[in-house]
Amino acid sequence: MRDLSNHITIRHAISPAAARTDNTPIVSAIIDLAGFDQAMFGILVGDIADADATFAVLVEHGDQANLSDAAAVPDHQLTGTEAAAGFNFGDDNETRKIGYVGPKRYVRLTITPSGNAGNAFIAAVVVLSASRYSLAS
Repeated sequence: MRDLSNHITIRHAISPAAARTDNTPIVSAIIDLAGFDQAMFGILVGDIADADATFAVLVEHGDQANLSDAAAVPDHQLTGTEAAAGFNFGDDNETRKIGYVGPKRYVRLTITPSGNAGNAFIAAVVVLSASRYSLAS
């Protein structure tokens, strides 16, 4: 059967918005992984107006609900790489993904612009799967 929707949950991570021209990092909501064994951030890139901009991706995790204990996720606890999830001025209207398979309960995604002097529209969701409970409604 080709049913995917009853095997995943999608949550908001970063609301669609233009990255600020002062290169302020864009930080996602803190994602609670309770009840799930797998997570993947999906990054949506819109138009990028600046011809020099680059955007680095960082995934952090921790055990505290407010991520006061946040630490960068070790590479072996990611599926894909942060470098491959990053993007630049030539990546208009593309998507990126990076998965998390680490042991911590909370994760967040940070996208840090560099050299951005124009509008760069970005959004992100997190897809949760391998639920320990039934997702069917």
